Amino acid sequence: MARKPGSSPSAMKNRAAKTAAAMAPAGAGATGAAAPAPKKRTSPVQFFREVRAEARKITWTTRKETWITSVMVFIMVVLASLFFTAVDGGIGFAINQLLKLATAG
Repeated sequence: MARKPGSSPSAMKNRAAKTAAAMAPAGAGATGAAAPAPKKRTSPVQFFREVRAEARKITWTTRKETWITSVMVFIMVVLASLFFTAVDGGIGFAINQLLKLATAG
């Protein structure tokens, strides 16, 4: 399969560089901004401290809210199944009538 023109990795890099240069502020140099500062490494201990702090912010649903939501989902599933059963039955009936008409003639 033939490649589209301009789909080579070097062509894509050139387009990305041109787009970045066009979007750069007017005061920025032609070669681009300075290299970004390296990311600060996080120790495993610090990582788990942050995870625990974020986990404390979680608002858990109550047992009552979970029960009500589960009942509502069950009701919607029953309603959807009844709807699709009715639609399926109606379409099946219509097709049977059409086939009877076609074979009777």
